[in-house]
Amino acid sequence: MPTLELLGIILLGALAWLWYDSVHVRDIGIRAAKAACAADDLQLLDDTVAIASLSLARDDDGRLCLRRAYGFDFSDTGNNRRRGSLVMLGDEVLVVNTGPRLVAINPTLH
Repeated sequence: MPTLELLGIILLGALAWLWYDSVHVRDIGIRAAKAACAADDLQLLDDTVAIASLSLARDDDGRLCLRRAYGFDFSDTGNNRRRGSLVMLGDEVLVVNTGPRLVAINPTLH
């Protein structure tokens, strides 16, 4: 088998693995975003997360992993759209950020 064909097959295999792994990790990210929104009485909009960045990083054991940052939209009142984010290292959720929210101390104004 010529070298060029072998390299092509290896490249296609690596791309297929990256796609499969990305779908799996994104599903974990969606579950983490839903859980974080449910814990804070927020509504996850569109029921999905979108990839914001992809890079290499090392985990606690020193192994090289893919570090993925995702963005998602949520609502705290039901009629607005706010932006949240989450960071994953491999298939482990590192951070879920829904940001600061305004809380009405005294909702009645005089």
